[in-house]
Amino acid sequence: MLHDAFSLAQILGYAAFVLGVGSFLQKNDRHFKLYMTGECIAYALHFYMLGNYTATASSIVSVARSVLSLYTRSLWIALTIVAINIALGLALVKTWTDWLPLIASCTGTLALFLLQGIPMRLLMLVGTLLWLANNIITGSYGGTALEIVIAIVNCTTIWRLMRDQRLAGTPAETPRDV
Repeated sequence: MLHDAFSLAQILGYAAFVLGVGSFLQKNDRHFKLYMTGECIAYALHFYMLGNYTATASSIVSVARSVLSLYTRSLWIALTIVAINIALGLALVKTWTDWLPLIASCTGTLALFLLQGIPMRLLMLVGTLLWLANNIITGSYGGTALEIVIAIVNCTTIWRLMRDQRLAGTPAETPRDV
């Protein structure tokens, strides 16, 4: 499905692009999650305007997920968010491809709540690939570009963290704000 590259819907996708790239450039997990919150808000509006309601719902849940993950690493909250995504899928999914953003959101939830540093970013990469497939199918120009660049930037940040770890001789964790 083709859309006007300069429609408001696509411009919101480009805003998500900027925030998403900014997110994955962060070596600090807290900053990563803050940028990701902004990306998810822009994505929710973008997908709503494109008529992809499972991606809209997934993005809205992801806003809450990103904010909550700043304050807790609770397994129960993570599992609740995963359950909400599954419930949304059962209520909204019309084709198998509608599951892509919901599974991506579940993957991101587990990464943000249960992991940190390099392992978190590796699991987020799986979600990125699922979002990429969703965005190509939906016709999201900014979203497709975002996920391609996020995959590249995330891999680069993972490499930077591994290099820092190797140079410092420390575990693969990122600095935390106090």
